[in-house]
Amino acid sequence: MNDKSLTKKVKSTAIRMNADFIGIADPDCFQNPEYIGNKPQDVMADIRSVIVVGVGVPRGAFDALPNGRPEYTNTLMAAVATLRIIAFQIAKTIEKQGYKATIVASEGSEFGYWYADRKTLKANVSIKYAAYHAGLGNFGMNHLLVTKNFGPRVRMTALLTNAPMDLEESPNISFINKTCTSCQKCIEVCPVCAISSEGNIDRHKCAQYMFDVLGGLRCGLCVKVCPL
Repeated sequence: MNDKSLTKKVKSTAIRMNADFIGIADPDCFQNPEYIGNKPQDVMADIRSVIVVGVGVPRGAFDALPNGRPEYTNTLMAAVATLRIIAFQIAKTIEKQGYKATIVASEGSEFGYWYADRKTLKANVSIKYAAYHAGLGNFGMNHLLVTKNFGPRVRMTALLTNAPMDLEESPNISFINKTCTSCQKCIEVCPVCAISSEGNIDRHKCAQYMFDVLGGLRCGLCVKVCPL
């Protein structure tokens, strides 16, 4: 099976299993000097493709905030569970072709496990950065990926694979969404002032609020007010 055939099979598998979008990034993008996080090459030395899969989160989960935070959090977990099932089937599809694939953790913490770096609170591999380079969206002031059809109301996962895939072309969009620089709604609504007008985010303030004040529930206010 050639690159295009395998890519078509992977994408059709994802969409058939109710993924809303899928893109494939060149792992070399993580070698850019602008990227300062962990690299997928540290996980898979012979990596050739990063596959990003995402689903839109129902707007009802956001409309109920802040009183509906348990429902919002549960909806996000349902999205994550859905993505894991999709990603697992994609990994199996790839390995049937003689290659290997592994699924990137899509949550910082859940079910008693901690996936992110405890000091930096960054994920082991940035799915959002891969998604940008796969042409799936760009970044908002709250450091979330802003997609064309769902804005920031998405959940994503990614697979690392040594399979040769039909890579997406480099995105012809700005790194920061232009609407965000003049909007500032996510900055104003943040209950702990974790987002600055310069586009910086204090991850520790955000995490402390969710884990110490909300008891592990997700906040979601910066996503709710986003007009995109």
